[in-house]
Amino acid sequence: MPGPGASVGKPVQGQPVAKAGQPAPAAQPQGATLATVRERGYVQCGVSTGLPGFSNPDDKGVWTGIDVDFCKAVAAAVFGDETKVKYRPLNAKDRFTALQSGEVDVLSRNTTWTMSRDTSLGFNFAGVIYYDGQGFMVKKASGITSAAQLNGATICTQTGTTTELNLADYFRGQNMTYKVLPFEKNEEALSAYDSGRCDAYTTDASGLHAQKLILKNPVEHMVLPEVISKEPLGPLVRQGDPQWEDIVRWTLFALIDAEELGVTSTNVNQMKASPSPEVRRMLGTEGDFGQALGLSKNWAVDAIGAVGNYGEMFERNVGVKTPLGIPRGLNALWRNGGLMYAPPIR
Repeated sequence: MPGPGASVGKPVQGQPVAKAGQPAPAAQPQGATLATVRERGYVQCGVSTGLPGFSNPDDKGVWTGIDVDFCKAVAAAVFGDETKVKYRPLNAKDRFTALQSGEVDVLSRNTTWTMSRDTSLGFNFAGVIYYDGQGFMVKKASGITSAAQLNGATICTQTGTTTELNLADYFRGQNMTYKVLPFEKNEEALSAYDSGRCDAYTTDASGLHAQKLILKNPVEHMVLPEVISKEPLGPLVRQGDPQWEDIVRWTLFALIDAEELGVTSTNVNQMKASPSPEVRRMLGTEGDFGQALGLSKNWAVDAIGAVGNYGEMFERNVGVKTPLGIPRGLNALWRNGGLMYAPPIR
């Protein structure tokens, strides 16, 4: 359920609505989304209905997670105030319709970047905020220690995601059989697995670590080592408004660049005096790159000051010191052996 501060969004006035699975309606003029957001006074951000570490409300309705932090960063870049954002909880089935219809300005909801979503649905992904891959969770008592032992198994999963096609591809490639037990809501799929209706539960590996925490007895379950797909998760916007797309994309890039350049939430203002041309350009001391986005010179300062750099976001929400305990892995900076890399601000 939406907590305090969450609102049920409405389509942007005058914008045609697309049906689910069909291309988005004709684009708004460049700058229309930013103008609408400013007139409204906040960013409407689509998030999950509850996934620990990514977008999850507590019992007081306060949202946290790496996807939530990104929503705050966009609000800070636009308004200079990370609180000017409201969250629209969306399940896997409804998330794309909500973005197409204008109910949300940006979808920051553990969503995999695929060709069909980037083309036929009328969306553009702003980048990758988390490199993931689909995996499996099983009960330790089953004796299963590898996905190769799942021949003939019943697998619980959620519909409206990439997982069902990934399952078919994996089992076909391994010449194994399986039965899928699909559910519209993730909570239903997880409950069915926990009650023993299926042998394994599958989703993105990050989601497995998160969902394991809410099972009746988490220690009785284990995530198998195999990763069967590429799942680059990232925020996305409607096609047709390049300025808004640039704002969302470069906010993400600024958070990644900030980690590489040593700019943090605590030193961002002091770093404005840095002799580094890269740092000075990013923080608005040199040049005016915010102008090209329709934002202030301090857009990146405000975003980084609100949520920290990418590394701070990762460690605070899903890192090894959190209940999820996920190491950086592929999500480390490129110079540290990971895939996180952002174009320079220049």
